[in-house]
Amino acid sequence: MLIKKPSDIKTSEILSESSYMSRRQLIKYLTTAGMIGAVGSMPGAKADILDRLFGDDLKLKALANLDFQQNAQFDTDELQTSESVATSYNNFYEFSLDKEEPRLIAQDFKTDPWTVKVSGKVKKAGSINLEDWFSRFPLEERIYRMRCVEAWSMVIPWLGFPLAELIKHLEPTSDAKYVVFETLQDRAQFPGQRRGSFTSLDWPYREGLRLDEAMNPLTLMAVGMYGKELPPQNGAPLRLVVPWKYGFKGIKSIVRIHFTSRQPNNSWRAAAPREYGFYANVNPDVSHPRWSQAHERRLTTGSLSGIERIETLPFNGYAEQVAHLYSGMDLSKHY
Repeated sequence: MLIKKPSDIKTSEILSESSYMSRRQLIKYLTTAGMIGAVGSMPGAKADILDRLFGDDLKLKALANLDFQQNAQFDTDELQTSESVATSYNNFYEFSLDKEEPRLIAQDFKTDPWTVKVSGKVKKAGSINLEDWFSRFPLEERIYRMRCVEAWSMVIPWLGFPLAELIKHLEPTSDAKYVVFETLQDRAQFPGQRRGSFTSLDWPYREGLRLDEAMNPLTLMAVGMYGKELPPQNGAPLRLVVPWKYGFKGIKSIVRIHFTSRQPNNSWRAAAPREYGFYANVNPDVSHPRWSQAHERRLTTGSLSGIERIETLPFNGYAEQVAHLYSGMDLSKHY
């Protein structure tokens, strides 16, 4: 993997990683955004949350800069989320149910070497070292909106390669209708996978796409963000980014890609089918059973002024590129 920083990145385009907020601002920020709640009652949550988030003694994993090209077709004028926020507020239940803890727990996560197993209805099945894909598929930067099913959102500059290019290389057979992904299963590295820690999900975590969704030009296999390698708490070293779907479809730390003729039962749908469908397309007209999806809290900077309540757009604003995939479907039924 080439690890130089391209000269055409404008520092003004990405907010400073060191733009942390004051303690008082952070309290308001977390409270307003609904980020404080169960943390204090969780086992082991004895340390002050602010100290855990921004303690000076925290040793973060060093991340290499990546060599990539900016893709102007996948850009936005919207304000990007600060790197400090996007890498400190994460849903990654393999590490913790708490959104702030993955950043702390994941620092020793081992990603090198990393092997991905390809299986199912595909000609080029087998185990592949991730480095081989780096040499085959040039990396590009794409700035995407990311909408969580919990009704908060970010704008993130991802680095990766189109999933369609990978699929073409792997040569699925004519029987392949769906692509299934699996996260690493490793109880030593993932405390959340240990018995009794979180029983609503069966491990390993699984997600899936219809083949035409996977082949859509928007769908990205991400290996970095903010010009660098993915931090472990954000899904290193390989994660899926599908910007018109809710964030839980963006499976992290992928170790298996399987091609099948049958629709898979993804992890959240298996755990709570009434709340999480297979398609998970962002839809302001279909509420989650416990909250509305009509609006979202856009998180940008680490301050109270960095939270904006905005209307949610169908397909997260990407309807022009993807709405045709669901022509004739009842999206309140196929949610």
